[in-house]
Amino acid sequence: MKHLLIAVGLVFALAIAGAASAAPAFEDHYANDAGVKIHYVAAGHGPLVVMIHGFPDYWGTWKPLMGELDGSYRVVAMDLRGYNLSDKPQGVENYTFPHLIADIEAVIKAEGQTNAIIIGHDWGAAISWQLAMTRPDLVGKLIIMSVPHPAGFAREMATNKAQQAGSQYARNFQTPGFEKNLSPEMLAGMHGPDPAVRAEYLEAFKRSDIGAMLNYYRANYPKTTGPEVQAMGAPIKPITVPVLVIHGMKDTALNAAGHNGTWDYVTADTTILMIPNAGHWVQHDAQNLVDRTVHDWLDARR
Repeated sequence: MKHLLIAVGLVFALAIAGAASAAPAFEDHYANDAGVKIHYVAAGHGPLVVMIHGFPDYWGTWKPLMGELDGSYRVVAMDLRGYNLSDKPQGVENYTFPHLIADIEAVIKAEGQTNAIIIGHDWGAAISWQLAMTRPDLVGKLIIMSVPHPAGFAREMATNKAQQAGSQYARNFQTPGFEKNLSPEMLAGMHGPDPAVRAEYLEAFKRSDIGAMLNYYRANYPKTTGPEVQAMGAPIKPITVPVLVIHGMKDTALNAAGHNGTWDYVTADTTILMIPNAGHWVQHDAQNLVDRTVHDWLDARR
């Protein structure tokens, strides 16, 4: 009887562990921003968390973090306009920050909420900084991965030769027709050695518009380096919500020094995590640390 009870207990424990580690039940949804459909995937229940990817990426970049949070939060991951299952309006003018911010607002409203915890990486982070400055009513807490505050980024672009060299690719992207040099296969190849993951990225990028991806740079990124560089987007305003910044110090596109002084632009508590052995895709390079840090940081501020 004792052995039977132990066996039953072991089976029960394994069942619980399996349920806890199971992938979230992802739901596909669409928001509407002035006729532009924005695809997003959602899971879980609780306070709303909106996750915003960068270049070249899609909502799937957030799968591990969604799995970490979905037991306590309503997690939503967007496809930015131009990417995967979202609409792809033509013209550089359709990729300015006001349009991108309106897309996030549309997703928040589609979820029946007035604000959300915002998490952004790469262009998603740049958009998130702008959102927190221009539409603070939409932001409950702000989590930034890789991209410095606009003032810090402008400072580094004006004075830091390593940052100036590291951003050359972005100036190349602004060249008309440069999308002819890129392909879905090339972009998918940037996302690690796992063939299953790369296959998912390839499928997403085949559905995307590479010209639209580059329009983010053409519409918003500084076109030069040196003293004349101005901060991207709207005029700098204080950010009034708690901020968590996570940066991989092996990132060659965005210099870690850009985060110096971030606290000067935030009136709430500001946490900065520097990860020495992670690169630009810090959410993957240091997945366990990033996911656990985000979860703990959010729970401490509920």
